[in-house]
Amino acid sequence: MTKMKDRLHTGELYLPGDEEIMTEQTKCLERLYDFNMTRPSEGERRAAMLKEMLAEVGEGCYVEPPFHANFGGAHVHFGKGVYANYNFTVVDDTHIYVGDHTMFGPNVTLATAGHPILPELREQGYQYNMPIHIGKNCWLGAGVIVLPGITIGDNSVIGAGSVVTKDIPANVVAVGNPCRVLREINERDRQYYFKDNKIDYDSIV
Repeated sequence: MTKMKDRLHTGELYLPGDEEIMTEQTKCLERLYDFNMTRPSEGERRAAMLKEMLAEVGEGCYVEPPFHANFGGAHVHFGKGVYANYNFTVVDDTHIYVGDHTMFGPNVTLATAGHPILPELREQGYQYNMPIHIGKNCWLGAGVIVLPGITIGDNSVIGAGSVVTKDIPANVVAVGNPCRVLREINERDRQYYFKDNKIDYDSIV
């Protein structure tokens, strides 16, 4: 019989209160606590700590404390230039992959963990985990929730407050609960950055 720890990344049902899992998780949470206690002036220390805490982290990534993570980010894989605002929450019981230059607004939640619908199994504390994949150059607005097993394609924008229950393709704007594709990113987006506010390409790098 496989150990509970070995089921974290297989999608199988397991008991998260297993002693071996809890021991590892507590070590990760201790590091996360130290990260969240850093001062605003300690940018270099924060960057160094992220490299220790996360499974992978590219150059130029920034996570604004407080950062919440079941495993302290130990199963989180960041490309380069990833930005996460206040209260970024990752239920990282299994792997979360985030591409280069993706941005997360305040209070975004990426949840890999789920519990069975059958009440008898929930009563016993069973859980399962499914990985999340988010492409490069995405923007998830404030309060977005991404559920277990979801993939979001490159360049897509998820509107604030959306609950992503199904995969979202690349190069679209998607909004709502449940989150649905509103439209493709188009030529107008090359002219206007917000409503009728025009992009002045001469004034930006």
